[in-house]
Amino acid sequence: MALVEPISKKRSGLKLFIMTVFGRSYPRLVGMQRERSWIFFDIFVPLLSVSAYVFVYRAIGAPEDYVGFVVVGGAMTAFWMNILWNMSSQLYWEKEQGNLALYIISPASMMAILLGMALGGLFATLLRAIAIMIFGSLIFNVSYYVVSFWQLIAIFSLSMIALYGLGMMSASIFLLLSREAWHISNLATEPVYLLSGMYFPVKNLGFWGSAFGSLIPLTLGLDAIRQLIFKSGPSLGFLSVKIEIISLIILSIIYLIAAKFLLAHIEKLAMREGRLTENRR
Repeated sequence: MALVEPISKKRSGLKLFIMTVFGRSYPRLVGMQRERSWIFFDIFVPLLSVSAYVFVYRAIGAPEDYVGFVVVGGAMTAFWMNILWNMSSQLYWEKEQGNLALYIISPASMMAILLGMALGGLFATLLRAIAIMIFGSLIFNVSYYVVSFWQLIAIFSLSMIALYGLGMMSASIFLLLSREAWHISNLATEPVYLLSGMYFPVKNLGFWGSAFGSLIPLTLGLDAIRQLIFKSGPSLGFLSVKIEIISLIILSIIYLIAAKFLLAHIEKLAMREGRLTENRR
């Protein structure tokens, strides 16, 4: 009798990592198409905030490039909100829904699970950011002066790597803090807008204020992007673009290593005490 070949094959290593990333990103890509009204509100509501700052700058006679700074900052807020609500708080919500135990006992890496969620959310976030850039630029007549496309691509890529590394790291911290994660998420929103210079050049915070804000990858990424696409950007930048690229590489390495360590720690904690996935912790 011929042996029947198994229907499913056991995956491991890199193949399992890639399949996990795809498996967790797919539902978010599909879910975005099922609630298309969300796309409208994700674009329209941030544009209101952008418009408010634009009118303020024009009322006080600020340089016209400041309007462009606001539009770019408004587009980048989409990535921070994705990190804050769709990554940092994700493990906590999965615990509340009863899925966290399944993630922990599965052979898949927790980093792969979170990365899949991040990539799935990144697609929708990228559409939102592009739409804000396009509509904001057309409505407020923003002009750009790109110095280097390659540096611009490098800055954006490194900013996303460092930012999502920070999101993975904070996801484990939020899980350990349990119900306090919700309050921390709300508390972190506005201070980050200030420290990262979302709607103004971060250089205005002074050296130490800007240096402290640079612990958030969005700060350096946003500052470098503005230097590369606006004529007055270099004169209003905090550091040179090359230094900010090096800083983002360092932050990416630190946050990814820290995320791996913290995620491994919560897995060990769950297996040793068996209570991490319960609502009481």
